[in-house]
Amino acid sequence: MQNLRLHFSNRPAPDRPLTTGVHRIVREAAGTIGVGDALQGALLAQICVDRRGLWLQVANGMRGVHINGRPVKRMAVLRPGDAVYVEGVELLLQSGYAPASDLHTSDAGQGDVRVVLRGLGGKYHGRSVSLEQPRIVGRARDAHIRIDDPGFAERHARLELRGERVLLRDLGSSEGTRVNGVAVRDALLSAGDQIVFDAQHRFVLEVPWAPTARVDEPAPLEDADRDHPVADADRPAGPSALRWPWLLLAALLMAGALSALLLFGAG
Repeated sequence: MQNLRLHFSNRPAPDRPLTTGVHRIVREAAGTIGVGDALQGALLAQICVDRRGLWLQVANGMRGVHINGRPVKRMAVLRPGDAVYVEGVELLLQSGYAPASDLHTSDAGQGDVRVVLRGLGGKYHGRSVSLEQPRIVGRARDAHIRIDDPGFAERHARLELRGERVLLRDLGSSEGTRVNGVAVRDALLSAGDQIVFDAQHRFVLEVPWAPTARVDEPAPLEDADRDHPVADADRPAGPSALRWPWLLLAALLMAGALSALLLFGAG
């Protein structure tokens, strides 16, 4: 997760770097939303960053927290490119991406049906589009990923597999495309990158044989259980859990000894 940061989309404020640890989101005395451990105010939510990925925890009783337009009650996993809404303030989770200039001319443009864009939101939510051939995104009827929204370009962008990466080329759109939360015209996509067209049409790039760009890529937001801390599943078993097999074995041995004592004692 290179250059991971929070960007305030709808107000002038410096980006907040997200290093390993817990980052509090609070409502300050003046009513503004701030991010930082030193800030005083009511705790609304917090973002946790560790080796497993990113997590959003909502404060008890807090309402009005959304990720990509969906409400969060308690906890949800995050990925770069997600938009977190807290009391009307949008915090865009951004990270680095590879520019198209990183592409080597020797890279061959062969498609592969196993490489897919999996929809996370919008019209293509829950659907996958394979990159067995170059794909056009746009409003045109013959577009492979068709987004029939007013104002969306007839030919918005082109996606083409290049080795283990995907080349994204802008075809003349008005706003470009967001990759991991950053507005781009051209980019070289890696496994795990999140691509957003027109603010709501979200995809994640899946390349089965390639490692993702992030360590321990979290599950998509739509698959998360928001009512239970998913982090608990990754915790190692505690000492009490490890003692159970030995206690069971000891009980069986004691039962066998008692049985033998009763048998031979009766004889």
